[in-house]
Amino acid sequence: MTPQLGDSYRLKYTFAIDFGTSYVKYGPITLNTPKIVQTRGLFLRDLPESVKMRIPREVLARGLVVGDEDVKKYLSSVRDVQRNLKYPLKDGIARKDDEDAWRVLREIVRYVFQFPTAPDFAGWITSVALSALAPDYMYRSIFDIFSELSEELKIYAVTILPQPLAVAIAENAVNCVIVEGGHGNIQVAPISFALIREGLVALNRGGAESNAITREILKDMGYSDIAREEYAVEVVKRAVGLVPKNLRESVRVAKSNPDKFVTKVRLSPVVEVEFPKEYAWTRFLIGEIVFDPNHEEIKSYIEQTRLRIENAVIGDVTLYGDMDIATAIITSLRNVSVEIQDRVSSQIILSGGAFSWRVPPGLEEVAVDSVTRTKLALEEKNPTLSSSVKLVSEPQYSVWRGAVIYGYALPLSLEWSDATREGWYFLKK
Repeated sequence: MTPQLGDSYRLKYTFAIDFGTSYVKYGPITLNTPKIVQTRGLFLRDLPESVKMRIPREVLARGLVVGDEDVKKYLSSVRDVQRNLKYPLKDGIARKDDEDAWRVLREIVRYVFQFPTAPDFAGWITSVALSALAPDYMYRSIFDIFSELSEELKIYAVTILPQPLAVAIAENAVNCVIVEGGHGNIQVAPISFALIREGLVALNRGGAESNAITREILKDMGYSDIAREEYAVEVVKRAVGLVPKNLRESVRVAKSNPDKFVTKVRLSPVVEVEFPKEYAWTRFLIGEIVFDPNHEEIKSYIEQTRLRIENAVIGDVTLYGDMDIATAIITSLRNVSVEIQDRVSSQIILSGGAFSWRVPPGLEEVAVDSVTRTKLALEEKNPTLSSSVKLVSEPQYSVWRGAVIYGYALPLSLEWSDATREGWYFLKK
């Protein structure tokens, strides 16, 4: 390691990127919290000439914009938004042959490195967190993107680690089960110093399914226009969604005393959404679908709408659609060596936006947070399992924090190995 890239240098120029399905969290080690941008890009295709005249040449030449403000700026200019607004990741994975997806990811990498540097700057030391399900080709493609942009962005070296391992590092947890719940999926990963890949269990649902059932509820209430806007659906979900202590009992209480659960959400100065008495009970479905979709109330929505909860396969990993959280954790532990199961199961750590639920004042008897819901589910499935359950202090940022720590601590003398998936991929020699 060259002298200028010692500890003091790395405390300034270690950079981390967490590629989430819905949001990318990014920034240097000097930040307290990362910057956030939606994981999407807008292709400027089929534009009328009158619109082209008003767009900067360099933007037109690139034909693609990323970043929340720029996407909003040009969104109304694009005729076919559904085709040209691209979300590159599904369940944390970009398809190998999806050229548009990789163009968006490349442009996001270019976008995130907009931070000032000092005269001592010799290149960013970059740590990238990907889904634990990410196949080998994703690792290679990410390295290719950084190689292509290394001179422009001044990247010295890059490494990649799985998101659950990043959470464990952020929490300084050596033996634990990480339950990382993002927009696209939930990763249940046992950790004993390193990620135990044999115990990885993936669920094919997350925040996206909460959004999906929120969308269907909005349609039923007569808000079809609002239901078409992903941003609006997300805001409504966060504002009204509840996690039930017990779904059947919580729904019964809400139906018997609906006034207590009626709520309104203001989306803009001219748009407000109201959950009236007859739909107040559906607030519990929005949170419960993350934890357990196997309820009659949820299944009726699935049967009547285009909402689907089903298994999927990525490489050699099956993502289970309707497996509940407790079963997923227990299944994960069963694939860990019996000798260390006690140690690994001693601590269960929840992380990710899919577990960021609040309990409004006055609803404590029927609504709970994610930690309590998980504890109750585990006690019901396996009363002999003695585990502490905790939620990280900042669920959205935990992966980024762990990636920053990993990038700072990983020795620069260690070169990348495809076999171990560890080390640094050097872009400047």
